[in-house]
Amino acid sequence: MTTFFSDTEHPEEPKAPPKSARRRAREFVLQGLYQWRVGGADEASIEAYAPEMEDFAKADREFFVGTLRGVIGQQAALIEQIGKHIDRPFGELSPIEACTLMLGAFELVNHPETPYRVVINEAIELTKAFGGTDGHKYVNGVLDKVAAAVRPDEVAAKKKAR
Repeated sequence: MTTFFSDTEHPEEPKAPPKSARRRAREFVLQGLYQWRVGGADEASIEAYAPEMEDFAKADREFFVGTLRGVIGQQAALIEQIGKHIDRPFGELSPIEACTLMLGAFELVNHPETPYRVVINEAIELTKAFGGTDGHKYVNGVLDKVAAAVRPDEVAAKKKAR
């Protein structure tokens, strides 16, 4: 399997702070979803390959496995939820945006312990790192709408607090 990103792509840039285990897991989930969506890889081969990748040992393996399996298993429901808030058919989204939106929507629905702003910010950072130039803006807008639909009380409380 091929990978589509590297931590050493821009060596001239200043060193970023260390990534959390959960952030690393999200990166590997995104890569796995990309391999699944674009390359046709199945869940088992993605799970078998991921531990061989650089820095996978620093990722939250349980979160990686649960999230990868969850997104793939709930893909129809996630696409339906996302589809209510996008301006074109889901299949026309870039693969990175589509996979990031599914990952973000999955977390919003299935991980209520993670604040919705954290989920959205993580999705924005993933899209900035691996997606097109302004893809993060699109992902932000769509996930804001998904969050309002699936976590209305939390979103309302956050807006009231501002």
